[in-house]
Amino acid sequence: MLFVVGLGLGDAKDITVKGLEAVRQADRVILEAYTSILTIGKEALEEYYGKPVEVADREAVEQGAAEMLEAAKSSDVAFLVVGDPFGATTHADLVLRARDVGVQVKVIHNASIMNAVACCGLQLYHFGETVSIPFWTDSWQPDSFYEKICANKTRGLHTLCLLDIQVKEPTPESIMKKVKQYLPPRFMSVAQASEQLLKIIVNDSEKVLSNDSVVIGLARVGAENQQIAACSLEAMKDTDLGSPLHCLVIPGKLHPLEEEYLEQFFVK
Repeated sequence: MLFVVGLGLGDAKDITVKGLEAVRQADRVILEAYTSILTIGKEALEEYYGKPVEVADREAVEQGAAEMLEAAKSSDVAFLVVGDPFGATTHADLVLRARDVGVQVKVIHNASIMNAVACCGLQLYHFGETVSIPFWTDSWQPDSFYEKICANKTRGLHTLCLLDIQVKEPTPESIMKKVKQYLPPRFMSVAQASEQLLKIIVNDSEKVLSNDSVVIGLARVGAENQQIAACSLEAMKDTDLGSPLHCLVIPGKLHPLEEEYLEQFFVK
């Protein structure tokens, strides 16, 4: 059996009872560590679960999936995912591959940023399409996600912006030389995302967003040191919400109840 287990957003104890039972039953436990991160290390998981945990980066999952699925044919493998198992398309692909090779799969759900974002006071059914904001480079500055933000905003809907995570990214030199060398991990902050958005809106003739548009920054949602701040887009580029993970929300039309709840997070 392959168990795909959601861990929730915070620490080791956010796993569900059903998920914990699956982990303790498993012969092998693998933590996927590239689509998101926990606020704790694998050592804390091992202590709580009472068994060793393998950490798998993108390369290990994508290239080692066949070996993991082969193991799941004759033993129980628990594949741990921060948040909910279907929060990333990678995991849906893994489930399909498992079923293609005859491996039984059991998915155990948990909270993810897709529903926990409501902690800022905005109602979930007022959210439109979620977007991802990637890190820019000198030669690559995509902005197609902005069209989706504008479409949501025009319809009065909120937008959840998931910010880029780069873990074990190969250096340009290593790609050329075919030698494994990696860049240091990077996690986009709300300040960095806001700075990129400010550069994009300069070319927005319809001015759907402006420097004064209210945005909401969230950091470490679900953790004890969770932070939420609401301010203008201009002010957010200078806002430090501390360590990762961050996400940014672009509000649409606010219901009076949403306005009232959001007031407590405005930066004075």
